[in-house]
Amino acid sequence: MKDFPAAYQVSEGSALSVDRPFYERIAAETGGRTLVDAFTIPIRFGRAWSVPAGHVFRIVAPEGPQVGDLNIWNRHDPRERLWAARTRQLQGAHVTTFDRLWSTLPFLRPLVTITADSLSHYGTDEYGGRVHDLLGTRCDPYVNKLLTGQDFHFHCHSNLTRAVMPFGLTEFDVHDVLNVFQVTGLNHDDLYFMRDCPAKAGDYLEFFAEIDLLCALSTCPGGDLSVPLWGPDARDPIDVCRPLAVEVYRLDPELTEGWQSPAVAPYRGQHGLHPEKGWWDKS
Repeated sequence: MKDFPAAYQVSEGSALSVDRPFYERIAAETGGRTLVDAFTIPIRFGRAWSVPAGHVFRIVAPEGPQVGDLNIWNRHDPRERLWAARTRQLQGAHVTTFDRLWSTLPFLRPLVTITADSLSHYGTDEYGGRVHDLLGTRCDPYVNKLLTGQDFHFHCHSNLTRAVMPFGLTEFDVHDVLNVFQVTGLNHDDLYFMRDCPAKAGDYLEFFAEIDLLCALSTCPGGDLSVPLWGPDARDPIDVCRPLAVEVYRLDPELTEGWQSPAVAPYRGQHGLHPEKGWWDKS
């Protein structure tokens, strides 16, 4: 099969151009960091937390392979949130260091930039699978009911719904996710597949907060995805479920000197909706 160039090309100085030396310094110079928040999310659970702009947060697999489903919002306006589909187009269906997660219209700006990825070496496996997936979305009780006829209340959609309630958000605010540590791809029938998670104890994915954020993470009830969730061989994968940890760091101010949060998209054209003037309006 031949390759074809990407539709969205990066040109120097464009909005897709990343200041790699800046993010490399953030990843490398960890000695001046101050840990301001840290917690562990139990299996089949969700938790939400805030990250101030200019801080770093890290998702860690403390006990070995486990998939996590991540949502991100603007802390001050949850209408601005992660736009997985546009991020797939601008960055890729799977993301790693220097990739950004973009927000919804009409904002369209980077919410975070990935600064470090201990699984960046994974590449593409023999099935065409890659890690840190934007190709799929969260598991949910609705599709589970359709496929199995059973109710299960601890899918990632439900975990995220419970997690954001203390922040005044609801199920309608939960959105398509970044599947952290998850390996996925499309098979020869062009169907989505998920395979066993490659993370080992201590593996992590790290993000720089470009604006003030509200984040939420679910420890997927599928665990490390080594057990089929649907089909004839499906069973409860409780034995392959593990916790995930989150760490939030304040950076040495010298590292972010001169940096500022990205502005929202500059388009203000009103989509061609320019009302006609009345005959009496001579202005």
